[in-house]
Amino acid sequence: MKFYSGFSLKNDISFFEKYLNKSDYSVAGFSYGAIKAFKYVLSELERGNRVDTLQLFSPAFFQTKSEKFKKMQLIGFKRDSKSYIQKFTASCFSPYSPSALEYAEATYADLEELLYYEWNISTLQELENLGVKIEIYLGASDSVIDLMNAKDFFIDVGTSTYIKAANHFLQTK
Repeated sequence: MKFYSGFSLKNDISFFEKYLNKSDYSVAGFSYGAIKAFKYVLSELERGNRVDTLQLFSPAFFQTKSEKFKKMQLIGFKRDSKSYIQKFTASCFSPYSPSALEYAEATYADLEELLYYEWNISTLQELENLGVKIEIYLGASDSVIDLMNAKDFFIDVGTSTYIKAANHFLQTK
């Protein structure tokens, strides 16, 4: 199994242990890592490699957010990336207490990709048609992504699990 971590994070796989499909042919990603996982699956299938399951945990979904919102995020990161990441990760835990995290280097380009990434429903459906099982996990208390539009977008692709009272890390308490 291959796992991709969220923006500015590493080793955050432990938050998703109870949901993970640990097969050798599974790929999973959290938040920004969901985008990377999706791209990885596409490249693996193009090379003729086998992928059975794609798991998207709180996939980064900002394609319905305004240009002003996106630019403000980028300005905040450019002004003080360390402070931006601290505030960003704290909001990922809301409304619960933060847990310890390991951080990775985050770049302006990473944040820009996260904010401007456009999920393609047709491509997701093509993956399903090729036999890839797609699982989407969303927390009902996620204040990071555009939750309601993400829920509406992903509902017709694979299996969507909407976890009551869960935050961006899918924690419930």
